[in-house]
Amino acid sequence: MSHSLANLQSELLAADIDVLRVIYADIIGTVRSKDLLVRELDKVSHGGPTFCQGVWVTTTQGGVLDGADVLSNGLEDFVSQIVPDGWRALPWEPGVAYAVAGANNPDGQPNPLSPRVLLERMVQKFGDLGYTPVVGPELEFYIADRTDDGGYRRALEATGRVYTSGATVDPKGTFLHLLRMLDQMRIGVFAGNHEFSPSQYEINIWHGEALDACDRIFMLKAGVKDVIARLGQAATFAGKPWSDEGGSGFHLHMSLTDRDGANLMHEGGELSTLAKQMIAGIVEHAAALTAICNPTINAYKRLGPDTLAPYRGNWGYDNRSAMLRIPPERGQGTRLEMRLGDGAANAYLMTAALLAAGLDGIQRGLECPDPSVGYAYEDDRFAVLPMTLGDALDALRADTRLIDIIGGDLVNVFEVMKRDEIERYTDAVDDPTTRDVTDWEVKEYFLDL
Repeated sequence: MSHSLANLQSELLAADIDVLRVIYADIIGTVRSKDLLVRELDKVSHGGPTFCQGVWVTTTQGGVLDGADVLSNGLEDFVSQIVPDGWRALPWEPGVAYAVAGANNPDGQPNPLSPRVLLERMVQKFGDLGYTPVVGPELEFYIADRTDDGGYRRALEATGRVYTSGATVDPKGTFLHLLRMLDQMRIGVFAGNHEFSPSQYEINIWHGEALDACDRIFMLKAGVKDVIARLGQAATFAGKPWSDEGGSGFHLHMSLTDRDGANLMHEGGELSTLAKQMIAGIVEHAAALTAICNPTINAYKRLGPDTLAPYRGNWGYDNRSAMLRIPPERGQGTRLEMRLGDGAANAYLMTAALLAAGLDGIQRGLECPDPSVGYAYEDDRFAVLPMTLGDALDALRADTRLIDIIGGDLVNVFEVMKRDEIERYTDAVDDPTTRDVTDWEVKEYFLDL
C-alpha cells in the first residue's frame, strides 16, 4: 500500500468510516463504483482496485461494444487511482464515504479512455503555459415519483413558481433534505431553488480549479441520485425528460488565472486577448463540441430556436440567447459561460473538450468574431448547431484538430457508443424524428444520467 493510501486509511478509521465507495465516471457519464472495507485498505496496491476495461464500452442497458479494440483485446484490466484527499463522508449513509478515482493501465500509464485522465491532461497543458483553468457549474435536474406501471411522474405539477423555495415548491421537504445532505458532504454546495418547470431544481456549487470542481460536480450528481432514491423517488439530469416542460441544462462558467490566482480574462475592464482567443476556439469548434456537450438523443429535444437553449455557435455579452455568454462582472469575476451543455453531459469530458477548444484558440492566436447582439437566434453570421446526435457526431468526426487534442481512442469509443445508441433508438420507435420524449428515452436515460 502506498503512503498516501496508508494515510487515507488512518483518516477514514478516525472518522468512523468503515466502507469506502470508490466512484469514477465512465465515458457516457454513468457512475461506476466498488465498495472497499476500510480495514482491508492496507492490502490495496497500485493505487486502487482493478476494473474491467469493458466498463468504457458498456451501454446503459448492459450491451458491451468494441470501441478502441477493448473487446477485441480480451477485455483487459485497468487500475483505478483513488484520489486520497478526494473522499467525502455520506451523511445519509453513516460509515460510508465517496472517493473519486482516476485510472491507469496495469503498466502504470494513465488510461486514455478515462474522462478524468483526459481532464488531468488538459489542465496540465494549460499549466505548462502558466495558466490554471477555473470552472463553476450550474446544474438542473428533476425529482420524480415512481408510478405503479414502472414509469415516472413529476413530483410536483404546479406551474409558475420559478426561482423560489419553501413548501409551495417542496411540500414534503424533499429538496430541503437533499440540500442539507449535500451541504454536510462538504463539496461546496451553497444554495438551491426550484427552477423554471414544475419539479425541476437547481443546486449551486462553488467554482474551483477544473479537476477539483469536476470531482465535486461528479459527487454532487451521484449524491443527488442516491439521496432521492433512498426516499423512494428518482432524480434525473436527463436534458428533456418531459415533452411538455423545459429541459435541464449544464452551464459551465470558465476562466483562467495565473499561478497567483489573478484572473487573466480581463484587461482594463474589457475582455483580454486571452479570453477572446478562447472564445474564438470554442466558436470554431462549436459543431464538434455539441456532440460532447449534448451526448444523448434526448438532448436534442431541448435545443433549438426560442428555447433559451443554444441554436447557433455564437457568443455575446450578457446574452442568454447565445451559446457562449459573457456575464457582466469584470475583474476577478470575468468569465465565459458556456450554455451548450445538457444536464446528462459528463462533467469531466465536457470540461476537457471545452478547454481543448479554448486551448486551440490560444495556441493558434485565433481572431474572435464580433459578438451577437440582441436576439442571437437570428444572427445568421454564425452557423446553426447540429440538431441531432447523428449530425453532431458527424461534426465531431470531421474536426480532426479537436480529436487530436482530445485523443483518438476516447473519441472512437464515444462515437461507437453513441452510434449504437442511435441505432437502438431508430429500431425501437415508430418515428425517430419525433420531438416528443419516447418511452425508450425514459428507460435509456432517466436513472443512469
